[in-house]
Amino acid sequence: MTTLPRLTNAQARRLFLHHHLLATRPTGLGKGDDLAALIHNLGFVQLDSINTVARAHHMILHVRRQSYRAPALDRVTSQTRQGFEHWTHDASIISMPFFPHWRHKMAREEARIRKQWSAWRRDGFLEKTEEVLRQIADQGACCSADVGADEKRSSGGWWDWHPSKTALEYLWRTGALSVCHRRGFRKYYDLTENVIPPEYLNARTYLEETVDWACNAALDRLGFATSGELANFWDLTTKEEAKTWCARGVADQSLIEIEVEGADGRLRKHIARPDVFERATTAPEPPGMIRILSPFDPALRDRKRAELLFGFHYRIEIFTPEAKRQYGYYVFPVLEGAKLICRIDMKCDRKSEKLNVRAFWPERGVRMGPGRRKRLHAALERTARLAGSQNLSFAPDWQRL
Repeated sequence: MTTLPRLTNAQARRLFLHHHLLATRPTGLGKGDDLAALIHNLGFVQLDSINTVARAHHMILHVRRQSYRAPALDRVTSQTRQGFEHWTHDASIISMPFFPHWRHKMAREEARIRKQWSAWRRDGFLEKTEEVLRQIADQGACCSADVGADEKRSSGGWWDWHPSKTALEYLWRTGALSVCHRRGFRKYYDLTENVIPPEYLNARTYLEETVDWACNAALDRLGFATSGELANFWDLTTKEEAKTWCARGVADQSLIEIEVEGADGRLRKHIARPDVFERATTAPEPPGMIRILSPFDPALRDRKRAELLFGFHYRIEIFTPEAKRQYGYYVFPVLEGAKLICRIDMKCDRKSEKLNVRAFWPERGVRMGPGRRKRLHAALERTARLAGSQNLSFAPDWQRL
């Protein structure tokens, strides 16, 4: 049996963090072209409405650009149009040059959404699409509160939208409308031709081109991957398309098969480019600074992958049962160099402008000495400033941890 070349766990973690832009210090302007380039290099930034500390997209960008502040993202998306909002595995800000590839996703989504939403949501949303399009064409951008004035609103939950709101989301997901800006976290929609710059609006690709681009671009951002991980990265290709792409690459020797060692010593087969070992050797060693990550950081969005590489059981424990029951907190993972060292339960009190740190849980074998505690405190102060908090507040037993 042929033995595959092997990336050690230390090499894999270092390369992985380098590809996720966590292997250098978070310097840079964090706005304008620098911010647009950061989003482009990441590929996308997941959006999330939960504002326990700061919204996920702001934490993702801030941990890579210490000078980043929330208004900068709005300028890049709604003013300079260097990013657009659509779906990857979830709602995300995506680099604008990638828009033509999303045409295929929009076309694939149309049939699926028609079927699913007709079963899940209130009747009549398809009949409202023309009316909603006419309203926006005549009156300009609008939000869900501006349509369906005569329709019954419900407090039944996020799935119980009135038909015109569902029509708005359907038209956005399938490409007739685009999100032009947000106020707070509320989406405003306009005709796609009024939002997407012409050079991207009018560009078209063949499906085969998009499959090739999506797999290549995902591998560029992951460093090494299974075919399933490539398909899941953008959610633009099917698993079968990604599997076929990998097989073709191995056959023509543009890709190689390798084994990647997990944190527990397990080996798992991956696809990589032939120079993966050279890149793993030259990838920078992540600085020893401590960073507090969003639960939705690109480095963690694939929980199985994070668990394999870091031995960090975050896939199961996104929040503790007690925190979920009492507070609804997310638990925030903490990165030091190339290791995930602990999880923190914290929340901002907007009235008092305090970041309240209630508890934290070190990973097995991690000791919180004075130096590490000092670096963690500095990371908490940076996160507090992003969230608009002036002070930190700690649980009574913090000093004993």
